[in-house]
Amino acid sequence: MKNRFLSSRLQNISYSQTLAMSGKARELKKKGYDIINLSLGEPNFLPPDFILEAAKKAIDEGYHYYTPVSGYLELREIICKKFLRDNGLKYSTSQIIVSTGGKQSIINVLLSLLNRDDEVIIPAPYWVSYYQMVKLCEASPIIIPTTMEKNFKINPKQLEKAITNKTKLFIFSTPSNPTGSVYSYEELENLVEVFKKHSEIIILSDEIYEHICYSVKHTSIGVFPDLHHQVITLNGLSKAFSMTGWRIGYVGAPEWIAKSCEKIQGQTTSCANSIAQRAAISALQALPNKIEYMIQEFKKRRNLVLDMMKEIPGFQVYQPDGAFYVFPNVSELFGKKFNGEKIHNSDELSEFLLVKAQVATVSGSAFGDNESLRISYASTEDQIIKAFTRIKQALKK
Repeated sequence: MKNRFLSSRLQNISYSQTLAMSGKARELKKKGYDIINLSLGEPNFLPPDFILEAAKKAIDEGYHYYTPVSGYLELREIICKKFLRDNGLKYSTSQIIVSTGGKQSIINVLLSLLNRDDEVIIPAPYWVSYYQMVKLCEASPIIIPTTMEKNFKINPKQLEKAITNKTKLFIFSTPSNPTGSVYSYEELENLVEVFKKHSEIIILSDEIYEHICYSVKHTSIGVFPDLHHQVITLNGLSKAFSMTGWRIGYVGAPEWIAKSCEKIQGQTTSCANSIAQRAAISALQALPNKIEYMIQEFKKRRNLVLDMMKEIPGFQVYQPDGAFYVFPNVSELFGKKFNGEKIHNSDELSEFLLVKAQVATVSGSAFGDNESLRISYASTEDQIIKAFTRIKQALKK
């Protein structure tokens, strides 16, 4: 009966599995279980003090009211300077839209561009919401699978093969959520050669983990001159500045797309939070070395996780170059039994680890890979050691 009243759009998408697993972890914690949550991509650091001070100052100075839909002009000016300083990208303030987090930035773009049956190419593993947002827009996700052996990256032949006369958009992230892979300058240059032959395709480049790189330097695909007019560069403050709850995301885009996003946002949420925008000005004015202590700590945790996983039979993993996730292949564990119950897939393994090890992870199926788990190491070192010790002990059974 209820389904008769629900929109077909709603029934066409799934709940976010990362948020669902985090919700399960919270419910078990309420019941008294000692759950270690490694399911969410949420840094455990506090935002830097200079950002907190900027927010307090904004409150004292009376920034309590609506801002322009696209964000304070001063913030958009700083974003333009940040894009040039950190990424070599030239944008004007009319090409910048500030939104309530990266998620809103993405859905603004998709709602602006996509019609029913348009095709959107997405390399897998992908961030969970790309796929579902495309379906919400009644377009068709076209998935390019990748492998651990190729560091979860696509090549030009795969890209060319996926393009049809219905292709409207290409979405990817580098550094990647969930795999931590980072496309090098040369790898992006090879993909650019394909896109140059298809100037009608828009590229949405999710770079929210840009500062969390360990060995491969981050490159924005928009830096290639022949492609700049096709690229939308997405970023935000949640990850590198540990400001997940502040909800500030932004895009730099061709002006006609930016204006379209502004139109969508103006009819949905209006502006992003005024105090968070003032804090964002201070965050983005700062040089990246201001947050280097976080990056070094993430690298230390990554190395710790990789060492601990070597001792867990059935976990196959490669060394991620960025972000704060590991994405082990766990298919060797499928078919194993616990108390007569067989584990068939990564969904069941993730559930097993939550119940038996009291560690929350996310099944790879949420990211387009049924043989893997996504595990976040954006937690404390003590919690990470405790979690992987529990996982090892649970899998021994």
